[in-house]
Amino acid sequence: MSKVGKKIIIVPASVKVEISDKTVSVTGKNGTIQVPVLKGISPKMEGNELSFVALNEERQTRANWGTMRALTQNAVSGVETDFSRDLTIQGVGYRAAVSGNTLTLTVGYSHPVNLEIPEGLKVAVDKNVVKVSGMNKEQVGAFAATIRAVRKPEPYKGSGIAYSDEVIRRKAGKKVAGK
Repeated sequence: MSKVGKKIIIVPASVKVEISDKTVSVTGKNGTIQVPVLKGISPKMEGNELSFVALNEERQTRANWGTMRALTQNAVSGVETDFSRDLTIQGVGYRAAVSGNTLTLTVGYSHPVNLEIPEGLKVAVDKNVVKVSGMNKEQVGAFAATIRAVRKPEPYKGSGIAYSDEVIRRKAGKKVAGK
């Protein structure tokens, strides 16, 4: 039995949920998110409570049960308030800038790296912090991972792009020969 799948989603009054055969459509002040209904799962709406029922006891159906509930909960939360992810840029001469629909990263390469900001995401740069926000949690996380992959933090100086809550394990450099 899925402990996550059993939980009921309380839908706020400002969010509208529509259930069809193939999708659960969640609409709120930030927009609309379509969540596909996974195989073997049946969504049910009763008042302001949304629940999911597994139609059989197969292993994949039980896995889909919890996944479907988590994806729908993220959609309900996302149309109410944006998800955000902060990245810290650290290094001499490292910087970021947003111009139009492009994020430009200058992180020690011979050329600046330009990343196209996906539709539906907002990117803001404040000194050495890049903030990615949007209503789709998966999209926010994927774009933040793409930014981090441009220059991963290295363990000796700590320079690179890291999540703001990430702990970078530092290593000691070469020691001077003993006397």
